[in-house]
Amino acid sequence: MACLLMTIGTVGHAACETGLAERMHAKLHAGRALDHERAVCQPWRGVNGRVIVVLPLPRPSSVPGFTQFDLDVLVVQQADNGNSERAAVVSRLFEPEALREYDVRISAIKVDTTRYMLAGDARAFGLRVLRQGTSRERPYSNETLSLYIPQGPKLAKVIDGLEVVLERGEWDANCAGSFETVRGNLSVARSTSQGYADLLLRQSRSETVSSAQGEACVTQERAATFNTQTLRYDGTVYRAARGSTPD
Repeated sequence: MACLLMTIGTVGHAACETGLAERMHAKLHAGRALDHERAVCQPWRGVNGRVIVVLPLPRPSSVPGFTQFDLDVLVVQQADNGNSERAAVVSRLFEPEALREYDVRISAIKVDTTRYMLAGDARAFGLRVLRQGTSRERPYSNETLSLYIPQGPKLAKVIDGLEVVLERGEWDANCAGSFETVRGNLSVARSTSQGYADLLLRQSRSETVSSAQGEACVTQERAATFNTQTLRYDGTVYRAARGSTPD
């Protein structure tokens, strides 16, 4: 039953086999540790020669099991010959204390290169963070999405940690319990606000309830619900418009 709540990611996670992350780390943060397991290098699909590099930098902590991460998000221009030693940072955002893990573990960081075309000269990319709880009786996982737009040498973070997947529940570790799944999909709308396209967050919510009936464990699935929410750019970030529309 607990394995019901496993986050399924569809966005590629590219390990940095070329050594690009290590080179960027040595160049920008030589005196700090790098979380190699979660570091990401992902070619920006459709943008020639550009690579998105994510450097998670753990901060020292005196609390057992508690870790905070600074995050350096880079857009890197590769050399024409593919030599990563000549790669140059063209846009960057350093985020202190961007992520934390304690009772919920960060299982992966993934780059989303969906074509988020927000304006004629503004194309965004996404960063998805997958988390997994550690409790067997209260299983939990979620996935959040942040969007970044290059603005010259800086990256503007226009969406910060929008939850697009939530899977959680509570049960007796035998049969009886309830489980909830919420899944969202973000798409670009035709309408605009403050010069950038509006975004549509379409969500579905489903719930199952299990109970022991004699020697059997019976699971009932309740009817799913659907709604759509509009996110509008306010000149700095995207914010949810009031209310949501049932589908």
